[in-house]
Formats: sequence, C-alpha cells, structure tokens
Amino acid sequence: MIDIKNLSIQFTGENLFENVNLKISRHDKIALVGSNGTGKSTFLKLLFGLEKPETGSIIKQKGINIGYLPQEINSFIGKTLFEEVKTSLQNITTLEEREKLVIEALNDININDEDRNELIDELGEIQQKKEELDFYTTNSKIEKILIGLGFRESDFSRMTDEFSGGWQMRIQMAKILLADNDLILLDEPTNHLDIDSLEWLISFLQTTSSALIVVSHDRHFVTSVTNKTLEIYNRQINFYSGNYLQYLTFKEEREKQLVSLQKQQEKKIKELERFIERFRYKATKAKQVQSRIKQLEKIELVEILDEEKKVKLFFPEPSPSGIIPVELINISHAYQNTEVFKNINLQIERGDKIAIVGPNGAGKTTLTKIIASKINPTSGKIIYGHNTIISYYEQDVADSINPDFDLIDALEEINSELPIGKIRTILGSFLFAGDDVFKKVKVLSGGEKSRIALARLLLTKSNFIILDEPTNHLDYTSKEILQKALIDFNGTILIVSHDIDFLKPIVNKVYEMKNMNVKIYLGGIENYLIKKVEQEKFNDLKAKVNQIEKTKKDQKRIEAELRQKKYNATKDLKNKLEKLEEEISKLELEKSETENQLADSRIFSNPELAKSTNSTYEKIKSELENKYETWTHISHQLEEIEKQFNFN
Repeated sequence: MIDIKNLSIQFTGENLFENVNLKISRHDKIALVGSNGTGKSTFLKLLFGLEKPETGSIIKQKGINIGYLPQEINSFIGKTLFEEVKTSLQNITTLEEREKLVIEALNDININDEDRNELIDELGEIQQKKEELDFYTTNSKIEKILIGLGFRESDFSRMTDEFSGGWQMRIQMAKILLADNDLILLDEPTNHLDIDSLEWLISFLQTTSSALIVVSHDRHFVTSVTNKTLEIYNRQINFYSGNYLQYLTFKEEREKQLVSLQKQQEKKIKELERFIERFRYKATKAKQVQSRIKQLEKIELVEILDEEKKVKLFFPEPSPSGIIPVELINISHAYQNTEVFKNINLQIERGDKIAIVGPNGAGKTTLTKIIASKINPTSGKIIYGHNTIISYYEQDVADSINPDFDLIDALEEINSELPIGKIRTILGSFLFAGDDVFKKVKVLSGGEKSRIALARLLLTKSNFIILDEPTNHLDYTSKEILQKALIDFNGTILIVSHDIDFLKPIVNKVYEMKNMNVKIYLGGIENYLIKKVEQEKFNDLKAKVNQIEKTKKDQKRIEAELRQKKYNATKDLKNKLEKLEEEISKLELEKSETENQLADSRIFSNPELAKSTNSTYEKIKSELENKYETWTHISHQLEEIEKQFNFN
C-alpha cells in the first residue's frame, strides 16, 4: 500500500531519521513509538503529505485514501455538526448536490422533451450509484459514530463554532472514522476522550478494515488496537511484529545486549590504549603500535541512546490532615441556565485515592475546581477538615503559569525561599538542565509545560493532591515515575483521568459522574470497569425484555387495529356477498322448480304454456349466471383485501 525508500529528513540541521526503507500493508495495525523528539509526529506528516523528505521517496498506491488526526486541533466553522461530519463522504455529498440540480432542472416548465429524458436517465443513474454507496444508511452511520464519541443527539444541529477544542478534535475524529480511508493516522487521539468514548473508539478500531498507525502514550489504548510496532531509534525506523508489550520485552533484551557489548568494547579499547601508551616510543614496537592505532580508529562505538531519562518525582512527606479532609454537602453547579450537577454529597476520607471518571461535560473538572476552591459552587456547602492543604494540577497547564516567566521564575512563584541552586536541582530532575532553565514558559512544548506544572506541585507540601488529566502530555517513562510517586504518597488524591493503565495501581475508589450526580464504586478502576460491564449487560437484557414486552403489546395492538381495518374494509363486500348468496339460493330454487315444470307432461304438451315456462327458465338461468359472475368478482375483491391484512 505504501513503499518507503531511502527516506531521510532533517530538523534544526540534524537528521531525525535517515535511509529508512519500509513497507506498510493493508490491514496493518501499527503502534509508532520512540522517545520524545525522535520524529513520530513528523513521520505521520510525511505519510500524509504535510512534510517533504530531504531525500528518498514515499510511493503510495494509486487512489489510496488517508485520514490524519494531528495533535494540533483544527477548528470547524460554518456548518452544523451533522453537516460537517457528512462532508467527509465526498461521493455522497457530490451525488446529493447533483441530484438536487437535476430535480430543479426537471421542474423547469420550459424544459424540452429531449433534455427531460436525459435528466430522467441521469436521475436513474444517480439512484443506482446511491444504492451502490449504501446511501440510505449514511445518516445512521453518522449518528452511531457521533454518539460513540460522546455527542448527544441534541448536538447534531448545533453549529460547529460552538464546540470547544476537545470536541473539535472529536469532530475531526468522526470525519476520519466515517470516511472510507485505507489508512488512518492518529497522533495522540486519546487526550480529549473520556473512558466511555475511549472504549468505543477501541472497539471501532479493532473491527475496522482500514490500516492504522497510532502515536499514543496510553498503553491500554495502544495494546488494544495494534498488533505491530514501528520504533524510531538511533535515526532509524524498524518494524517489530508484535504489539507494544511484546516490543517492550524485545527492547529490554536489546538494552541488555547493548550494555554487554558496550562493556566488552570498553574493555577492548582500554587494552588497545594501554598497549599504545606503553610502547608508543619504542622503535621495536612501532609497527604493532600503528596496527593498534588503526584498530582503535576502526572501532564503531556501541551507542546506548540516553532516551530513558526519568523524571525523579518524590512528593514530600505531608503533615496529616483530619480524618475527613473534605466534605461536600448538597453541592450544585450551573453555567448560566445549564445545570452541570445537582445536590452532590460526598465525604472524602484521609488516604483515599480516587479516580473521577465519566463522559465529557459531566462536570469532572468543574467538581475538582470547586474542591480546590478555584471556583464557587452555585449552591451547597464545602467543609474542609483540620489541616487540609490542597494542591491542584489543572488540565490546561499553559493557563496556570505566567507565559513570560522563565523556569526559575515559575518555581520561585511557588516557593520564594528556595535558593537558586536547589531550584536548578529540582529542574534538573525534570529534565531541564543548563540554559534550559532560562527558557520562557510560552515556548515550551505541551510535555515540558506538564513537567513544570508537576515540579510546582512538588513544592507545595500538600496532603491533598488534585490532578486533572495529568498524563495527557507525558511519555511512558514519565507516567511511570509519576505513577510510582502517587502510589507512595501518603496523603489524599483525586485524579481525573481516562488512562486506565495509569490508574490501575493507584486508586482505591472510583467516582463516576453521570446524569448530574456521582456514583461511588469501591475498589480500583478494574473493579469499576467490571461493574460497568455487568451493569451494561443488565441494561441490555432489561432493554431486550422491555423490547420483547413492548413488541408483544405492539403486536396485539397492531393485530387489533388490523382486524378493525379489515372489518371496515370488507364489511360492505361481505354484506353484498351475503345478499348475493341469498339471491342465488332463491334463484337456484326457482330454477329447480322451473326445470321440474318443464318436465311435467301437462306443461310441455301445451305449446303456449311450455313456451312461457321455458322463457321464465331462461330468464332465471341468465339472472343466475350474472349473480354467479358478480359473486366471483366480489369474492376475488374480498380475497385480495384480506391478503393485505394478513398478520399471521
């Protein structure tokens, strides 16, 4: 499907990767991995055609369709949500537009017969193409995808301009999933999804026939939807047949081998250097020395890339809070006239580590901001326990830090008593070394801003930490370190996150926000998912039972209606038939009696009486034939009508 030959590309004067040769086949489901800055996003842009390689070529199969979801969110304006998503079906929209023009032309009273016939033929061709494209199921497909991605039916007619950034990403996602793409490229697709939408997307991608290349730091998502791995490592891109977990096993083995080879090489180099140094000035050893120098020059050093730098994150030991650090009493919140949640009552216990989950728009971020005293509830009361010290890591870290601060300023704002040396040590542990500490916040990447926000969190010495989507911009390694720090933290934690693998070893309770309320699940995120599946199965079963009962009731109602309609439709005909049958019976009796009379000698021996009786007989016979014919015609009518009401 795609053939990559001798591909190279530069960034800031250095090759991201060079001389790459790959083939991407139909139905490949690929995880693209590599350290931050190795060029994962650039590789996707190259495949889509947004970037051009320095050297080499990307040969795509003729007519191939590629869908691309970038990290940077596009904004859609000027159409309703439903209309915008439908534009991804170019063939369908083109047909609809042409059909509209044809019908308008046919309605023109001045059209001549020849043009009319041509337009009628074209309209027939359009109808045939619509059938071939499965046109009549298009709307239901759009609805299914939009609902799966978390939109409500009431959103379908809303203008796309009204949707925020995360929802704009979902609009782009819906367009990609709806289009008939041969290859789907997804760059961090899970950042703006809730757990329900994420699980739906996983199910969709597992069953799609499209090939897939995905960049994501969500391990649960990656391992669920991919079965091959592409790794960018040491300026090369290599295939591994296996999912991400299998790749990690390979990577661990490779690192062990590289470490072993490096040790052997270092030993060899030291031996050569000792020999050269010892005999450098002895004429008798000059030839051997030159030989060793050449050997040394030819050695290609085993390179172990410093890709596994880890954020050394340790939360300071907090002073304990009261047993109930936070209590919520009848908390409600609304934006203008829209209620987000209503009458929430919660007691958060000291040491609780709670995941807050639920669909987007349910109020997860709003609730955390209320608990963190960032906003006030519309109504209700919050009681903070003894010595409750809260730190809040918000989802949009860029909005919480002065963009004109350098990194030292950003930490000094939280704790001005720290000496510069200590601040630089902390920044170093978050991978900011040397002159990096003088960078302005506004020039940092999303991942770098996340690390600065975590560093600021580290300095607060709080005993109640609130984290809103903390893993969105963190790589696997940084997530693991943050995860361990939160496991070891002795205080209380609230985490809004859809990252299942991240939450698994941390949380002991789950708050599900839905339908303006909070439901509490004891146990970790896995227990919540199990309970949720059980609930969904129960709901499905209940829905099926209700549907069966409804169907039975509907069937009985329909049958009763059909019986009434059948009675109304056949009543007159049956009355006519009944009357006809009486008349036929009477005529048949008269015919029989007349036949007996004609056989009577007293009648047939009297010419005038015989003639009169025979005339009467012929008249009865003719009338009877007409009645028979009428009866047959009405009976056929009745039979045809009864067929229309056949519900057995």
